[in-house]
Amino acid sequence: MKILITGIAGFIGSNLGERLISEGHTIIGIDNFDPFYDRKIKEKNIASLCQTSKFSFYEADIRDKSFLNSIFASERPEIIIHLAAKAGVRPSIQNPVDYYDVNVMGTLNILECMKDNGISKMIFASSSSIYGNNRKIPFSEADHVDNPISPYAASKKSCELLCHTYCHLHNFSINCLRFFTVYGPRQRPDLAINKFTKAILNDDIIPFYGDGTTSRDYTHISDIIQGVSSSINHLNGYAIFNLGESKTITLTNLILLLEKFIEKKANLNYLPLQAGDVEITFADISKAKTELDYYPKISMETGLQDYVSWFKNQS
Repeated sequence: MKILITGIAGFIGSNLGERLISEGHTIIGIDNFDPFYDRKIKEKNIASLCQTSKFSFYEADIRDKSFLNSIFASERPEIIIHLAAKAGVRPSIQNPVDYYDVNVMGTLNILECMKDNGISKMIFASSSSIYGNNRKIPFSEADHVDNPISPYAASKKSCELLCHTYCHLHNFSINCLRFFTVYGPRQRPDLAINKFTKAILNDDIIPFYGDGTTSRDYTHISDIIQGVSSSINHLNGYAIFNLGESKTITLTNLILLLEKFIEKKANLNYLPLQAGDVEITFADISKAKTELDYYPKISMETGLQDYVSWFKNQS
């Protein structure tokens, strides 16, 4: 199958591209090397992909509809996996206009290019941030998600609504996958596990927001990739799936595990909880288990230990 992946040079995109090529697919990758973090990291992410004949790459911005249309028309992909987005809850509070421009208008461009080129299947990367401070746990796809607490979360909810609209109007089949805090090799440098690992190794001070009881459902990249890959074969109308570990760990316990595997103590600077941060994320994955055969395998302990080893080897 010929698959087009937006955001190919990112953490999830590069890992996904490698997995899908190993499964025999042909991959067209798009990325604009957004300066949110160092371009060299992203170039390194796709270095191995660029060495295979089953991969072609375009440096392109999803806001450039004309260029997107030319890629869709010439490459004729059978399915789109749309990962490209401006990421991060806290930066979205500082720059909401850009987040809506890229995430919402960019997604609308993708949908329009699909319509113009007769492509009807897409997997859209959504986010657990959509649930906001949902009081019911674990979070289910059937829960109301009308109370986002950051522009990033609101933009992802807007994209889900656009996807539903195009499924209704144009008979598309789209799976919206709500990722729960993905970690593992190539994790973005702005994310907690990466920042904490680097800080502990370098004896730097870690900003520690809140009292340590905030909890996250961390999901290993290999489990996320398995879920996305499986989703390709289960596209039938409009659907939403949680992809998480379905377990939580507090911020305090996360630091303790990292200290254990790094064999050094963390230097913490205790600060108030930041605006936009949710108190807990916790995925109900029963729907993904039943319909996608999604069964996460990597425990937090195993995943963190492997991540620390990988991180040290990058230095």
